[in-house]
Amino acid sequence: MLAIALVAASALAAAPAAQGATSLVINGRGWGHGIGMSQYGALGYAQRGWTADRILTHYYTGTKLGRLSTSPTVRVLLQSGRPSYGVRGAVSVNGALLDPGQTYTVVRGGQGVVVRDGSGTDRLTSPGPLAFRPSGGGAVTLLGPAQNGTSGGRYRGVVQIATGSGGLSAVNALGLEDYVAGVISAEIPASWPVQALRAQAVAARTYAVTTNAGGKTDLFTQYADTRSQMYRGVAAETPATSAAVRATAGRVVTHQGAPVTTFFFSTSGGRTENIENSFVGSDPKPWLKSVADPYDTVSPHHRWKSSRMTLSRATTKLGGLVKGSLRRIKVTRRGVSPRIVRADLVGSRGTTSVTGPQLRKAFGLRDTWISFRSFSTAVSTQPAPPPGGKLSGVPAIPKTTTDPATGGARTSGAGLRIHGVIDPARAGAWAAVERRTGGRWVRAVDVQLGRGGTYSTTLPGPGSYRLRYAGQAGPTVNAR
Repeated sequence: MLAIALVAASALAAAPAAQGATSLVINGRGWGHGIGMSQYGALGYAQRGWTADRILTHYYTGTKLGRLSTSPTVRVLLQSGRPSYGVRGAVSVNGALLDPGQTYTVVRGGQGVVVRDGSGTDRLTSPGPLAFRPSGGGAVTLLGPAQNGTSGGRYRGVVQIATGSGGLSAVNALGLEDYVAGVISAEIPASWPVQALRAQAVAARTYAVTTNAGGKTDLFTQYADTRSQMYRGVAAETPATSAAVRATAGRVVTHQGAPVTTFFFSTSGGRTENIENSFVGSDPKPWLKSVADPYDTVSPHHRWKSSRMTLSRATTKLGGLVKGSLRRIKVTRRGVSPRIVRADLVGSRGTTSVTGPQLRKAFGLRDTWISFRSFSTAVSTQPAPPPGGKLSGVPAIPKTTTDPATGGARTSGAGLRIHGVIDPARAGAWAAVERRTGGRWVRAVDVQLGRGGTYSTTLPGPGSYRLRYAGQAGPTVNAR
């Protein structure tokens, strides 16, 4: 159980501090929800000779590769709430012939949706939806609002424009294989090995036939972004990704003979997670279990660079999740990977239970594989107790001992002192007190930690100091 203490122990609080500071150090791994196939992990396996089938059955436990008997139509919501669109490349709209070389404007009108040509003449008015069709094998170009010329891209199949709450919506209705061709390079680089591209093709196809983001509406089945999977239409098609689509045409991941939802994400950090531990509250799924992912070290996000912030900044980021001012974060449950499932935010006005995804969102982190360590550091001119002890009111006799592990000096007693709490930390472990000298940090003295990560030691003199423990540094304090 991890607890992040954000205040010094009461025994040390009795010493009046000349200067003090607190920092929360955050470390983590991975990028994404952690469920299913890690894309960088798949890259690592492909680089080691694994086939797409082997990659997929590794990440989706107990599954086999099957083949669809039919190829359904996918309906992708491209944009919504727009006042107008520009359309080019269509040969017809609702049966009416168009010039594919001309740009038409679509706006809302009193009778529904209006199509206007380049001269501003109304060509068609319909309650909607309007279905713009390209020539065989071609694509329709969708432009954004006519007033700012925002480009929307080129899409195979049919582009449908309909009225909705807040404006006009544009949906791309197309065949499954054309849809998958528009997904792969939007999700991973087309330069990746063939087997990684094929694994992505199968995962994307299976996800498309097992999910419906539009719910009970008939408007769409998939978003064009990470709410479903990334889709860029013709712009995403490359020779390598199109070859991957052809080589895997109709193939899907199945469990007990039926296609199953194939979640995937960028980087696992070394292990994927059970769905119920990442999508907290979800039912367990036998094919979405935690598996080892040793080769996603190729990802630049396998481990994050440490970040740090003050206690007040952490309180601000957590906003309404914390009651009063944040004092500590106590992780109460971790998953298999071990991503955070639940944690308690201990505030000055009470405790709030939160999920790992809530913490991730509040702190703006890439994943829920998170570790926290807090440093509470202060300096004073009053005597302070040895680690884990209590103030007696009688100045201690200064003495120097040696750290048996490093040979470094540890001084305790009266005088200018540095003290505080490191949490989490192991009682009996040693931390280094570093001093800023000549523009760099130099170890000045070592201090042994007491119960709860408390520490206290005499400083060699005035200056700027900080604590370093387990490779992490605390805030800078000035001793005068």
